[in-house]
Amino acid sequence: MTSPDKPTAEPTFAMLCCANGAEKQVKQSIAAAGWRLAFSRPGFVTAKHDQPMPLPGGTFIRTAAHSIGHLKGADGETQVNRLIDLLDDTFAGGRTFDQLHVWPRDRLPIGKFGFEPGVDEVSKLVAQRIHTALVDRWVRGDQPNRIAEPGERVLDLVLVDPDDWMIGWHTAAKWHSRWPGGVQPIEPQYEPISRAYYKAAESITWSGFDFAPGDVVVEIGSAPGGACGRLLELGLKVIGIDPAEMDERIADHPRFKHLRARAGDLPRREFRNVKWLLADSNVKPEKTLTTIEHIVTHRECSLSGMLLTMKLGNYDAAGRIDAWLKQIQTWNPVDVQVRQLARNRCEVCIAVQLR
Repeated sequence: MTSPDKPTAEPTFAMLCCANGAEKQVKQSIAAAGWRLAFSRPGFVTAKHDQPMPLPGGTFIRTAAHSIGHLKGADGETQVNRLIDLLDDTFAGGRTFDQLHVWPRDRLPIGKFGFEPGVDEVSKLVAQRIHTALVDRWVRGDQPNRIAEPGERVLDLVLVDPDDWMIGWHTAAKWHSRWPGGVQPIEPQYEPISRAYYKAAESITWSGFDFAPGDVVVEIGSAPGGACGRLLELGLKVIGIDPAEMDERIADHPRFKHLRARAGDLPRREFRNVKWLLADSNVKPEKTLTTIEHIVTHRECSLSGMLLTMKLGNYDAAGRIDAWLKQIQTWNPVDVQVRQLARNRCEVCIAVQLR
């Protein structure tokens, strides 16, 4: 029998969620480690390894869990009963989980017809029904889809379709493994100006950068102000660089300064005393890196970290990421992380710690 405290017995089965369209990159990234593909759908991949293995991770893997079963085609009540039977058969002794996470795979590419990833209304209803049936015996948490604490055991249920459930478990560790479906739950203080608000929020939390009230942050490609809205909520002093106009709610904020220009055209003195830099411009990544390099290699640069959104255009361009990282390494960073965030479209975020 399998215990959520111990590695799975041979073989190892994994279920992985990703952005709709990124499946090829996920499959390629795990193949070299000996994983063999099994059932998959857009936004969802399962794989098998003949040896006990840790769960795979990578730039395009949003969530990873040990897979224990596949339930399909029954009515809701029967599905729940079959889930209980599966848990009884898999985990002898009724070992409980700390949290229950239920979410749908990405059925569309992010942004298409307004699609956004995360827990939807159907999965909320399914989660509540399952939680009611499992609470106390199998799940300790008082509600489904809570943010897990590091070290907590999470029972995962992915709605491949509303009547097609994949069941697994994982131990929460880094932030994305603590969020239901790997999507940060966040409630803005005010209606965001654009979805860039959510991208900024996720990138800051994921990076682990210690943004503190009063820090000075520059955003390159700031218009109309979605990301700036999140930065201002955090108490930062924000400089927005963009030739386009800012939303008046941002432009009129006392801690905001707008430089209506392109970052590459500005004198380097504009970046004095700036601690953090965000870049999310609709230009080729190579141009973004050239602009950033001129800033970080200047003798007066005092940046501690950067969050760079790099546009892929299409997923076949993912092969260029290694070249981008190689260029960034010439800046002598302390640490570099790269990930397709849950809120990224066909793009990745690179977190660069400089000091």
